[in-house]
Amino acid sequence: MKRARQTKRTPKPKEPIRSSPETIGHDGYLKAVAAQNSGSLSTAASLFRTCLEQDRRHIEAWLGLGATLKDQGDLKGAEHAYRTAIGLQPGVSAGFGGLAEVCLKQGLLERALDHCGKAIILSRSAPKADYYITAAKALAESGLYHEALKALTSAWRIEPANPDVYFQMGLIYEDQGEPAAAFDAYQKTVAYRPRDARAYNNMAAVLITLGQVELAIATARMAAALAPRHPDVYLNLAAALRLHGDDDEAQGIYEKIVELDPDHGEALVELCHRRQHACDWDGLASQQEEAWENSYRKGRVVSPFIVMTATASPIEQLRCARVWGERLSKLAPAPLAPYRPTAVDQKHSKLRLGYLSADFHSHATAMLIVDMLEQHDKTRFELFGYSLGPDDGSILRQRVVDAFDHFADLRGLSDAGAAMKIHANQIDILLDLKGYTQGARVKILAYEPAPIQVNYLGFPGTMGAPFIDYIVADPHVAPMAHQAHFDEKIVHLPHCYQPNDRRRALPRGLPERAEFGLPKDGFVFCCFNNPYKITAEIFDIWMRLLRETPGSVLWLLAPKKRVAKNLLREASARGIGPGRLVFAPFVAPEQHLARLALADLFLDTLPVNAHTTASEALWAGLPLITCQGETFASRVAASLLHAIEMPDLVTGSLEAYEALAMKLAHDPAGLAAIRKRLQDNRLNTALFDTPRYTKNFEAALLRMDELRQSGQPPRPFAVDVNLK
Repeated sequence: MKRARQTKRTPKPKEPIRSSPETIGHDGYLKAVAAQNSGSLSTAASLFRTCLEQDRRHIEAWLGLGATLKDQGDLKGAEHAYRTAIGLQPGVSAGFGGLAEVCLKQGLLERALDHCGKAIILSRSAPKADYYITAAKALAESGLYHEALKALTSAWRIEPANPDVYFQMGLIYEDQGEPAAAFDAYQKTVAYRPRDARAYNNMAAVLITLGQVELAIATARMAAALAPRHPDVYLNLAAALRLHGDDDEAQGIYEKIVELDPDHGEALVELCHRRQHACDWDGLASQQEEAWENSYRKGRVVSPFIVMTATASPIEQLRCARVWGERLSKLAPAPLAPYRPTAVDQKHSKLRLGYLSADFHSHATAMLIVDMLEQHDKTRFELFGYSLGPDDGSILRQRVVDAFDHFADLRGLSDAGAAMKIHANQIDILLDLKGYTQGARVKILAYEPAPIQVNYLGFPGTMGAPFIDYIVADPHVAPMAHQAHFDEKIVHLPHCYQPNDRRRALPRGLPERAEFGLPKDGFVFCCFNNPYKITAEIFDIWMRLLRETPGSVLWLLAPKKRVAKNLLREASARGIGPGRLVFAPFVAPEQHLARLALADLFLDTLPVNAHTTASEALWAGLPLITCQGETFASRVAASLLHAIEMPDLVTGSLEAYEALAMKLAHDPAGLAAIRKRLQDNRLNTALFDTPRYTKNFEAALLRMDELRQSGQPPRPFAVDVNLK
């Protein structure tokens, strides 16, 4: 979600500069003030200079010139004007107040606070709220949120109707992860300043966080109506529309932002991702390159998840993640002191594990992890579940809750409050299951509530954050030779990083192909990956396979009509008729497992593989072929296939991938043998051996703690493959 700070391009309504009684008769000065109040900054600067040519000792003119130059971005000129005013009258508080704002814009926070202190002392007989507001901004930028709120309380006592007081409070509450308090503050801002586009924009961002999507859309539309030419006010509108399922309008909003500002990196990145989801590929590659060039390559914060889905370069993914991680580090104040055993409590009798996720409900992550949680050795480990997501009342949710020794819903807590809750539980190892995916609250980890923090399962790549110590991987998804692509230390489990639920029942008996619009006898290629993973290059291969395999069809997941329309158009452009593509809607997990076995061959994607979807296919007995790339996300299916001892279905190039698919489609006996081998291996190899996986995973956790207890920093290591 995008919110406006004092440095954003959305215009801030200006408070009028008022003349002192001594200057009322100075027409030139009054004209300059009027020009500045109307926003004519160049005219105002010229008039102030003319006034000073007539009287070099005109303090108010120097102050006015300083304020004008500051608003124009001429910070050096503004500083000179303010210092000249102070030189003429050392007790002029406005001069120090202006210098404080200049220093704040330059990031010189200590100097800004020093100047604010002088301005506050000099104005003690007639205190000004603005000086406390500037001090609050500097304190907040320094991560001193409590002190910033105290400064704003002082400003409120002076001017309880000053909207800037409430706006700054809103920013601080957002940074602290307190969206409800931020919403209240922004509401008060617009109560006193009804046409404040920034406040409505930020309110929309908060409403998105609170899950009030429809209200967020209405609020974001208000912000856009108040500042229709300013690109940033449209970002929250697009995000809310996307969450509401209005994909077409969301894409249109991103296009409008780019029209207003062709170099708007964040909008370009989001627009490209919307086009990925829609399988709208015309000119997409060049637009993505433009997006990267105007976003994280310039140090701008954009979603690492989006970049991960669109580029096969591990270096690019690392660059983007680091920008995001560094921002989070700056937002969070000093880390919480790590738990250290006292003489009374030398060490917990069990290692305390905290699992942090928004997906403890009917979700792919919960499906993968629940059996492993149930298999944990409760004599050696104490499990704490920290939920950031909803309770959907499902059987899976109850299984997950029951697997933990302790379970806490953190949704009502701020990021700082959630971190303190985790810290109070004296967690030894905190495992984050979200990374930079939807619903994540990574700032909780930025407070460092646990002495060891781990990127696990939810995000297939580096988080680029200095407060994450390890990433759980395996020799296939992240070889040790790839350590330079990760800021976390790589930990290898011996077979596969991904857990699975071997207790998950398979449906009895197969449904009929006709129920799903599939041919009774024709060859069925399928890919149930999310459409954003399909690229034009992969689709080219699939269409050639259809051309060379008479009677075959391609069965795809296409929950949106626009996706199906675009894919049919792309197929037609490659000479494939509409009857050769069959589209499947989203269905319940049990129905999905049942229909998977109806296909003949699962075709994987690149640069993002099938992950949970691949496990489901293999569990259902459906052969899958993949092409292994260079990033974690592009090597997951290869890891799964190695763990189920079918490495012959892993290819190293798209040419080999296409050749293998063609061979299997035209070799019924060979494919039948592969299918038989897959069925035999399903319960006799490592992939679905949850007890073995759990022991290996526990060994990794114990090694992490052993290194810490011995005073050693995190380092890469591998769990012994022979562990029983």
